[in-house]
Amino acid sequence: MFVNGHDVFIIVFVTFLCSLVVTPIVEKIAHHVKALDYPNERRLNKIPMPTLGGLAIFFSFLLGYMLYARSSIQMLSILMGSFLLIFMGLIDDINPLKTRYQLVVQILASAIVVFYGQISLDYVSILGLNLTFSEPFNYLITIVLIVSIINAINLSDGLDGLCSGISSIYFFTISIIAFIMNAQQGLDTTLSLIMLGSILGFLVYNFPPARVYLGDTGSNFLGFIIAVTTLLGYKTATFTSLIIPLIILATPIIDVLLSIFRRILKKQNPFNTPDREHFHHQLLNMQFSTRSSLLIIYGIDILFAGLSIFYALGKTYYVIFIYIGLMIIFLFLVLKTDILFNHHKNNKNNDKK
Repeated sequence: MFVNGHDVFIIVFVTFLCSLVVTPIVEKIAHHVKALDYPNERRLNKIPMPTLGGLAIFFSFLLGYMLYARSSIQMLSILMGSFLLIFMGLIDDINPLKTRYQLVVQILASAIVVFYGQISLDYVSILGLNLTFSEPFNYLITIVLIVSIINAINLSDGLDGLCSGISSIYFFTISIIAFIMNAQQGLDTTLSLIMLGSILGFLVYNFPPARVYLGDTGSNFLGFIIAVTTLLGYKTATFTSLIIPLIILATPIIDVLLSIFRRILKKQNPFNTPDREHFHHQLLNMQFSTRSSLLIIYGIDILFAGLSIFYALGKTYYVIFIYIGLMIIFLFLVLKTDILFNHHKNNKNNDKK
């Protein structure tokens, strides 16, 4: 569908309203089925918190799809992959699954959009570097990319409103770029607008102090749709370069890379060793409140998102220099914390995310 200014308002408002109404219902369901995040030495919450919040986003997403998205093989593959991840998330939020089982489902969901939906990364253009991938390497690279983004977003879900806020900024930025590039007819634009409204309605209840969590139901689903819209936008020329979504997702990507490096330094499993040393934890250790920590990360994300918009406008070289400068400053500030080396002798707590 071709999305004009009036359509944008309608799509976002309808999905926002649906999410706003459904989230309290999902909250009650989570209490009923005991899908609760119980406080312990690893958690930030002080009372049992209902999870399954991702269900509200998913239901709003389904409504948006039925009302505003065109039916296609690509869309069907996205729905099939989403159902798999939502089902896995439901089970995990009630009775936690082992990481390897979650990974299998993530790979299956990714394989559906790659092989059935024919959504694959066949070439890459980053900073003048052009690479073409032939079969079957393009399929393998695409699956790895989708699974990586799912887990990057999942790992960012460690603070009230963080994962949902980062995702909102991403989808809002993609929508702006789509209009700049006159690519409103793309499926990536429609999905971004549907997701934006769905997440914002949930964020009303998830912003600190949160009364409901996304749970793995939500974080896996958000990561999956972010990955899919990234691929769709790149294939339909909404993005002139793959660097655009990478810039928008700079904060969670950097945090995940530092987490992997930190765990390797500690001779731990880099993919299955929960800790409490992520960037948002470092801000909390510096005595920032939950809300202040969240707003700081939002601010950093918005800066990177703004750069991606200027990149789309063709200000390539200016953006690259500013991006490098911002990245150096950001990494300098991050590395001044204990994100790689924990100097707090008494801090032996672990955290899920």
